[in-house]
Amino acid sequence: MQVTETLNEGLKRKLNVTIPAADLNSRLDAKLEELKGQANIKGFRPGKVPTAHLKKVYGRSAMSEVMTDAINATVSDTLDERKERAAAQPKVDLPQDQTVINEVLDGKADLAFDVEYEVLPPVTLMDIKGVKIDKPVVDVTDEEVEAEVKRVFNQNRGYTDKGEGAIVENGDRLGLSFVGKIDGKEFEGGSSDHAHLTVGSGEFIPGFEEQLVGMKKDETKTISVTFPADYQNKDLAGKDATFDVTILHADGPNQGELDDEFAKNLGLEDVAGLRKAVRDQMESALASMGRQHMKRQVLDALDDGHKFDVPEQLVDAEFNTIWERVVHEIEHHGRSFEDEGTTEEEAKEQYKRIAERRVRLGLVVAEIGNVNEVQVTDEEHQQALIAEVRRFAGQEQQVYDYYRKNPQALASLRAPIFENKVVDHIIELGEITEKKMSRDELAKLIEAGEDEVPEEHHH
Repeated sequence: MQVTETLNEGLKRKLNVTIPAADLNSRLDAKLEELKGQANIKGFRPGKVPTAHLKKVYGRSAMSEVMTDAINATVSDTLDERKERAAAQPKVDLPQDQTVINEVLDGKADLAFDVEYEVLPPVTLMDIKGVKIDKPVVDVTDEEVEAEVKRVFNQNRGYTDKGEGAIVENGDRLGLSFVGKIDGKEFEGGSSDHAHLTVGSGEFIPGFEEQLVGMKKDETKTISVTFPADYQNKDLAGKDATFDVTILHADGPNQGELDDEFAKNLGLEDVAGLRKAVRDQMESALASMGRQHMKRQVLDALDDGHKFDVPEQLVDAEFNTIWERVVHEIEHHGRSFEDEGTTEEEAKEQYKRIAERRVRLGLVVAEIGNVNEVQVTDEEHQQALIAEVRRFAGQEQQVYDYYRKNPQALASLRAPIFENKVVDHIIELGEITEKKMSRDELAKLIEAGEDEVPEEHHH
């Protein structure tokens, strides 16, 4: 076997490889020996077919299999010898000339081909000890707990239909239909045949709910509102609109008491138990937000501390995954890049940078994990699978079977666990400063730090 390097630029490599005809022929003989025991050819007893005859019948098709095996083995051995790891499947260019290929298939000529690939870059790690990390400390106040307990009470105390002569009061739960118009024209997403709303909950835009108070069941009324200037749908933000609203039914809250009896109906011992459950839930949500903010700081530090070229193939693959989701989101909501205050070109640039960051961080995290012997246990992997299956209520069996049949998909569940364990390892070695802040401040920090990438839709 002869290997000549024809390109070595950055991470790109191109080799010209020659496998001698003699090597291919000896591989072919071994293959034909193998076939000898299985071949069922008229006029010969099994296992007694002469090799020459087998060569005549199977020669070319066996040789084409031998070629494929020889190419794969040679590429793999060559990379091992060169101590290189390909970033993705190397691309093999075989001779185009059919005459040359036929000569090889007939065992008369050497097989020469080109191999192109990108190597994974060597990763020189920064010192991960003492990375500066702010740890958010958010106290859950008694007022917040009370407000949440009240919300739980209002949500669970039940409602009773106020019947035909119902008049809408604050706190009622309504069924209503409405048609929204701007400048007299109906707008997309502004109508509903049967929406539900608790009056005073602030679920609808400011000014809407207040104008329903005093309306009667089956009454229709036109109300006027202004969309907030910071409304998420930029087309509607700041615009004046009218809604023709009809009350379909009004349910009044059951009086009930926030007492131990109520707590028992929710499966808790008493009101104190309800308060504790609410506080625990709020604290656990804040802890997970805090952890998200710390993880972001760790990844930013790793991004700052490692500057090296990454394989284009990996960046392109990551970019395509992101871009598909971006385009899906934009089309799904009937938007355009201009609506989002950007252009397609600028968006592509931005997502290309995000893709490159993700690939680089992936290589860095993998290397830190290797060096520090971070392992994902089978039990953790199994738990991740169970959690994933549980997300699809009613389709558990199909989802479970999908992962069982797709080792690659199953392996992909390991990646986030591995990444989180590496992040935890860095946090443990980090220089932590506790920062007191409010829940809103923490939420803003998280929002500011998120990659501008729509969440993946799981199939």
